[in-house]
Formats: sequence, C-alpha cells, structure tokens
Amino acid sequence: MNYIFLAPGFEEIEALTVIDVLRRADISVKSVSITDDFTVVGAHAITVSADCVLKDVDFATAHYLILPGGMPGATNLSNCKPLTAHLQAHHEAQKPLAAICAAPFVLGRLGLLQGLEAICYPGFEHELQGAHLSKQNVVQSQRVVTAKGPAYALEFALQLVKSIKGSEVADAIRQGMF
Repeated sequence: MNYIFLAPGFEEIEALTVIDVLRRADISVKSVSITDDFTVVGAHAITVSADCVLKDVDFATAHYLILPGGMPGATNLSNCKPLTAHLQAHHEAQKPLAAICAAPFVLGRLGLLQGLEAICYPGFEHELQGAHLSKQNVVQSQRVVTAKGPAYALEFALQLVKSIKGSEVADAIRQGMF
C-alpha cells in the first residue's frame, strides 16, 4: 500500500493528482489525515475526506510514503512527530519516499536527502540538507522522488507509476489522459 499524507493547508492539486494517477494505474494508495479528523482542508479551501487517519496506518506494509506540498501543509507535516518518526524508519528500512513542492524540506530537515539529487519549490532549497540540487522538475534519486511544484504534479505522479510499475504502464496512463 502507498500512502499520501494530508495536513491542513496541503496543496490540493499535488495530492489529488497523485491519488488519481496511481489509481488509474491500478496502484493501491490511501490518503491519510495526519490529525484524528478524516476531514482535511487544503491550502485553497478545498475540503477532502481522507481514507484513514495516521494512527491507523500499517507502516509495515507501506511502499511509498508521499508528501504533497503547500503551505502551511508542508510545515504541518514537518511538525507531526509521529509522521517524521515513520519517515525516518521507512528511509532506514530502504523503502521509497516521495515529496513535491515545499514538502521535500521535510525530508531535508530529517537528513533523508543526504547525497541524493533533489528538487523543491523555489525558496526552500536551503532546507534540502545534504542534497545535490537538481535542474530537473521531477527527479528520482535512488528511492526518493522529488518534484518542483504544483505545475509538475502530473509528471510527479507519472514518475511514481514508472517507479512502481515501469515505463510502459506510465506511458499508457499518460497517453490515456490526452
């Protein structure tokens, strides 16, 4: 199971595009509220009902842990100690992580981008501790996928599909959307 974490103030296009594209590719994904409330309001006042809450996530079976950006969403993700502990444990278990827009700073602050190529929303680069800044809009470096911002949400989602199911499936999903 893949999980995408929703914090109050998340960037809606980044979260919902990922969920939509992964499901089109028949990849299991659940949206997770980092609070005890299933209802999460995004940065643009769009209310989303999460599939589950953080305390109910089975991290033992988790594949990708995905962080959408947005402000203050990314800050709220970073301040969620149970989530950051799971991100660190997931990384230590050599399992994949993904973050877009401002959210790569969550991984950077935890030291999880050390020696990796990464990208983020302009202005957050100083938070990517130990990372090599990429000039690409979406980059996969080892088991970590990062992307620049909301304009690249579809490319980010397709990169996740490619990472999970391969180029042929990602290309078929892309073609099916045009």
